[in-house]
Amino acid sequence: MEFVQEMIAQYGYLALYCLLALGIIGLPIPDEVLMTFVGYLASMGILRYTAAVVVSLLGSMSGMILSYELGRKIGKPLVWKFGKWIWLTPKRLEKAEGWFNRYGKWAVSFGYFIPGIRHLTCYLSGVSGMKRTTYWLFAAIGAVVWCVLFITIGYFIGVQFV
Repeated sequence: MEFVQEMIAQYGYLALYCLLALGIIGLPIPDEVLMTFVGYLASMGILRYTAAVVVSLLGSMSGMILSYELGRKIGKPLVWKFGKWIWLTPKRLEKAEGWFNRYGKWAVSFGYFIPGIRHLTCYLSGVSGMKRTTYWLFAAIGAVVWCVLFITIGYFIGVQFV
């Protein structure tokens, strides 16, 4: 977490954008802690609240779109080749796709709030062939709620201590 704090302190909004985009793709970045810290910095006047929300939204959506496109382009061949190592057989993949086609759009929105799941829902949306417009809509809804919620929590924590 120290690395994340130093990056935000040194590079500001650019670091926030990059860290969120990379975190959504799957790098081990503590996204919720990062967002709460950003809210705290906004409460101290180091970052502006509205700008932090907008940059966070853009960063998380960029990561989600990249993960979706990776799933769409290389997802199935990758799963077919390496799925056996994680017990993901073609039959299980077909079953998972069926479930994802029914409930996936809601999993994209609510998956933001479950660490580890948000990364998979993006990728699986692409693998399952979810329409881009549907994906973008439900990803954006989840991203807005997630970004505003955690930044606001950090902001109000900061206000209590300032």
